Amino acid sequence: MSQPRPLHGEQRGQRLAALYLLGCLLFNYPLLQLFARDGAFFGVPLLYCYIFGAWAALIGLMALVVERRDRS
Repeated sequence: MSQPRPLHGEQRGQRLAALYLLGCLLFNYPLLQLFARDGAFFGVPLLYCYIFGAWAALIGLMALVVERRDRS
């Protein structure tokens, strides 16, 4: 059985660029304003939970893109 091939540089670059744009949207004013309210999640303000959650999700997605292997 052959080894899976890594993603081509162009595909990887396009996916990382899309993740960059997603990050720009996630950390833009309108979405941040949705979570800038009084309230807490386990004692942590909602805005902080959103920022760190979105940040962690972007890091995880970037790791998947960089480490992913093409299945075809």
